[in-house]
Amino acid sequence: MSEANWYVVHTYSGYENKVKANIEKTIENRKLEDQILEVSVPMQDVIEVKNGVKKRVQKKMFPGYVLLHMVMNDDVWYVVRNTRGVTGFVGPDSKQPVPLSEAEMRSMGIKGNQDVVVDFEIGDTVTVISGVWENTTGVIKHINTHKQIVTISVDMFGRETPVEISFNEVKVSK
Repeated sequence: MSEANWYVVHTYSGYENKVKANIEKTIENRKLEDQILEVSVPMQDVIEVKNGVKKRVQKKMFPGYVLLHMVMNDDVWYVVRNTRGVTGFVGPDSKQPVPLSEAEMRSMGIKGNQDVVVDFEIGDTVTVISGVWENTTGVIKHINTHKQIVTISVDMFGRETPVEISFNEVKVSK
């Protein structure tokens, strides 16, 4: 398997979130989780003043663009390129997209390929130490190092329910 890189796709103006949702649905339907690792529409906080009232709003950092962390191959290229709202990959040749360089990623605030070392594994019992699920105990069913989340199974209303929790919100139960 080749290495995953960040790529940029151009979308119709205003369709960034729809494209993100469509690609994420396709990832789920076609079981491409190991090839398309993350879909991102970078946002930034901006303070707008309207009628003398300051208001904090989120604006797209790159209107008309969606960032994808993925392993490039013909299948993935086809899926992304033929997603409704996508006009093409950014690069000199849309058939052979060029990944973002480390310098470009840093300037946009994207962290590079960082290896994350965790002290837990699938099957471990963990306790949630912060957030909505604080003090909840569950068993790890899946670990996603790229998104830095674990899926734990918790008992809710007598049923096993999967919950996604950030790495920094869990600790191994003794």
